[in-house]
Amino acid sequence: MLTVEEALDEILRSVEPLAPEARALGESLGLTLAGQVLSDVDSPPFDKALMDGYAVRSEDILGPGTELTVIEELMAGRVPTRGLEAGQATRIMTGAPIPDGCDAVVKVEETESTNNTVRILAESARPGQNLIRRGTNMKSGEVVLKSGRTLRAQELSALAEMGCHQVSVRRRPTMAVLATGDELVPVNETPGPGQIRNSNETMLAAQIEQAGGAAVPLGIARDEREHLRERIAVGLKQDVLLLSGGVSAGKLDLVPSELASAGVEQVFHKVRVKPGKPVWFGILKPEEASLGRRNSCLVFGLPGNPVSSMVCFELFVRSAIRQLRGQQDAKPQPISARLAHTHTHRDDRETYFPAAVDWTDGNRVTLMKWHGSSDLQATRGANAMAVFPAEPREYQVGDSVDVILW
Repeated sequence: MLTVEEALDEILRSVEPLAPEARALGESLGLTLAGQVLSDVDSPPFDKALMDGYAVRSEDILGPGTELTVIEELMAGRVPTRGLEAGQATRIMTGAPIPDGCDAVVKVEETESTNNTVRILAESARPGQNLIRRGTNMKSGEVVLKSGRTLRAQELSALAEMGCHQVSVRRRPTMAVLATGDELVPVNETPGPGQIRNSNETMLAAQIEQAGGAAVPLGIARDEREHLRERIAVGLKQDVLLLSGGVSAGKLDLVPSELASAGVEQVFHKVRVKPGKPVWFGILKPEEASLGRRNSCLVFGLPGNPVSSMVCFELFVRSAIRQLRGQQDAKPQPISARLAHTHTHRDDRETYFPAAVDWTDGNRVTLMKWHGSSDLQATRGANAMAVFPAEPREYQVGDSVDVILW
C-alpha cells in the first residue's frame, strides 16, 4: 500500500499540463500562464509627478517663503516644452511628465501662488520628492510574470500595461462528478428508508470550482453494471472523472472493474491514509479510448464517506488540477501551527483531521469534534486539516503540527 507521498508522486508522474491556448486578456481571469511574459516598455515610461504641485529644483528651496517664477503648467497627457533653470518652477498635475532640470515636486498644499509666481512654504525640498523615475517599477526586457502564474485582477492589469491584449494560457480542466450507490437520492428529494441525499456531488463540484476546474455533475449511478458503465462512458469524455463510492471491497463496489472494462489503466488502489484508504487512481490514455480523445482522462475513485472524499480531493485531486493547469508546487503545501489542546493519535496511518487555525493567536490550531469519515458536519467550522504522521503519539498543548489549508 502506498504512502500519501508515494501516491502523490504517482499522480504527478501521470499528469501532463493541458496544452496552451491563446485567449484574449479579458477572458483569462483565473487561468494560468503557459509561458513567461517580458515587458516591452519601461514602467513608468517617463519621469512623472506623484502629486499635484510644483516641479522645482531642490537646490532653489532655501527655506519657507522662497519665491519661484512659474514658466509652464502641465496636465497629465501633455509633455513639457521647457526645462527648469535657477529660480523657476512648473505647475504640474499628478501623472504628468516632469521637465528637465526638475528633481522634486512640492505638493500644492505647501505653496501659495499669485499670477506667475509661487511661494514655497516648506522648509526644503528633497531630491526625488513626490516623483518617480522612468523604469522604477519595471524595465523593458524584465520578466513581468512567470509561467504557471494564476491570473488575478492585478496580473491582468500588469499585462495590460505591457500591451498584452492576448496571452497564452492553460484552460480550466473539465471534471465530471459521478456519485454511485443505490442508497443515494438527489438533494431535492426526501430520503426513504436506508437512503441518504447525494451531498458528495455538491461538495466535490464546489471543491473543483475552488481549485480552478470546471465541474460537470453527472448525477447518480446505480449499483448496476449497465447503468454504471453508461455513466462512466459519459464521464470519460472530460479531462478528469471523479467517482464517489464503489471503490472498497464490498459486493456492489463495481467501480474498479467497470473502469478496467472501459480501458482505464489502474495506477494505484488504496493509500495508507485516514480517512480515504480505498482511494483509486487511474488514467485513460488517448490510444485506449474510442472517443477520439487528444489528451488523457484522469480518473479518481474516491471513497463514498464524505469526509474521506473531501480529504482525498484536497490531497490528490487538487494536486492533479494544479499540474494540469501548469502551476508551480502542485503538491499540498503545509504550514506549521501549534496545538491548542492535547491530542492522542493512535493510528498507524497518516491522518488528516478537520481543524480550525486561528491566525490571530500565533497560528493556533483546534481539532474539530469529529466522529469519523461519515461526519460531514464536523467540517463546517474547519478551515484546514491537521496532519498526524503514521505513528501513535501523545500531543501536548503548544506542540507543532503541520496543517493544510482548505
